[in-house]
Amino acid sequence: MKLHYYSETDSLYVELIDQASVESREVAPGIVLDFDDKSRLVGIDIDHASKNVELSRLEAVALPLGTMALTGH
Repeated sequence: MKLHYYSETDSLYVELIDQASVESREVAPGIVLDFDDKSRLVGIDIDHASKNVELSRLEAVALPLGTMALTGH
């Protein structure tokens, strides 16, 4: 999973799996779900992220992580 924040648009994209999106559905104002060609959820786009998401904190709770990579990309 990757988190992409775009300051110029104040949007956050949560990439769940590395697959191309072929369909998008807005489920609430400013919240768009992206699906691949097998109807799997591949990402979540959140507009006005700084107003809708706690961006100053990232916490993983009880995830079955084998290894974890933190990068500054």
